Amino acid sequence: MDGTVLVADDDRTIRTVLTQALTRAGCRVHATSSLTTLMRWVGEGRGDVVISDVVMPDGNGLEMLPKIAEDRPGLPVIVISAQNTIMTAIKAAEAEAFDYLPKPFDLPDLMKRTARALEARERVPRKSAGQERPDELPLVGRSPAMQRLYKVVAQVMHSDLPVMICGESGTGKSLVAHAIHDYSDRRTLPLVTVTAPDVHDLDGPSQVMARVRGGTLVLDEVSDLPPEAQGRVVRMMDAPGEHPPRFMATSRVPPATALEEGRLREDLYYRLSGVTIEVPSLRDRIEDIELLAGHFLGRDLRPGQPERHFSEEALEMMRAYSWPGNVRQIENAVRRIALTAQSEEIGRPEIAAILGTQPRAEPVIQPGRSETLTGAVTAHLRRYFDLHGAELPPPGLHGRILREIEAPLIEIALEATGGNQIRCAELLGINRNTLRKKINDLDIRVTRRRKLM
Repeated sequence: MDGTVLVADDDRTIRTVLTQALTRAGCRVHATSSLTTLMRWVGEGRGDVVISDVVMPDGNGLEMLPKIAEDRPGLPVIVISAQNTIMTAIKAAEAEAFDYLPKPFDLPDLMKRTARALEARERVPRKSAGQERPDELPLVGRSPAMQRLYKVVAQVMHSDLPVMICGESGTGKSLVAHAIHDYSDRRTLPLVTVTAPDVHDLDGPSQVMARVRGGTLVLDEVSDLPPEAQGRVVRMMDAPGEHPPRFMATSRVPPATALEEGRLREDLYYRLSGVTIEVPSLRDRIEDIELLAGHFLGRDLRPGQPERHFSEEALEMMRAYSWPGNVRQIENAVRRIALTAQSEEIGRPEIAAILGTQPRAEPVIQPGRSETLTGAVTAHLRRYFDLHGAELPPPGLHGRILREIEAPLIEIALEATGGNQIRCAELLGINRNTLRKKINDLDIRVTRRRKLM
């Protein structure tokens, strides 16, 4: 790499590591813990790329982006932040940041992004629409799974591509659709959610288009629509009229599975498959449970009430529960607790009383017991079958389960071998070409170093 990089971060370790890594890569580096100093350097014409933290002792890095763009049009800014929320990702995109990485970040990944920024230093920034946005979005979580979700939302919100949002019931698919709309260029236009009755008759599509008026149209649980209704949606998408809306759809069933099962028409599948966003289940982001519980508890706080909190024992019990209803279930449970709890600290007995009334209240891992892989898989499959009640799960279960096990196995093996694919293939006992194909098919990210704090 060739160029000068300006680094602004109040963490001395981060500054030192970035300075050493960028210098070894051939860059000249100026590092500071002050936004004031950074802005002076930018104003003096220094630097080809900026890497800046958000929260600094003398200001907010995101708020400096418009000033940087004004003083130095085309100067790429990479934002790094420990404030790992959807608002940070979206505000970074709205403020025309070249890239955004949550902390802890992967150093080789940041180096690659810096190299791309140096190559694209002369790019022309896209104009922002500038209208007011909501101050908060109801998407809560700082886990890696949510970070990936936030980044995709920020990337697609200004596009006109159709979006398919998939995930279990209660994960927040409709919230993701609202987030994309509320922060898009169409935010001043209507968002209309369409269900089967809305397109039941021949006049339905024209009435829907009259309501949406060029805004955003969300097909709720699209695979549940009858085939004839799906056909009307196809024709509506093909002839949207003078003011075409942006089309989005939600689905509990993965689109490819719904297509294979005949629950989703092939022509509609291909029209909606511009971008697919998978919303993680709560089981896949256990580390967010404390944040979610605190969020819902504080939201229902009545005027004059003392602030309440969960004991560590209570949080342990909540983290061990399987939460088959996902975020919606934990929200309702916490709201019930908020109504009945007598003290400021909510303990294990209150959680036990609430969870005792919930469906499938067995924990993810039984406390105090060692669990074999076979036992864990058995428990997971029993919960999966229970989720479908008296009905059988969709066909193709064998392949879906194998894919779910294979991806984390390869990811952990790659992590254990430092990203060395030859060693990883030997560890797994498979051919290197087979491993490379599986990495591509499963969209597994490979890095060669451990994460930086």
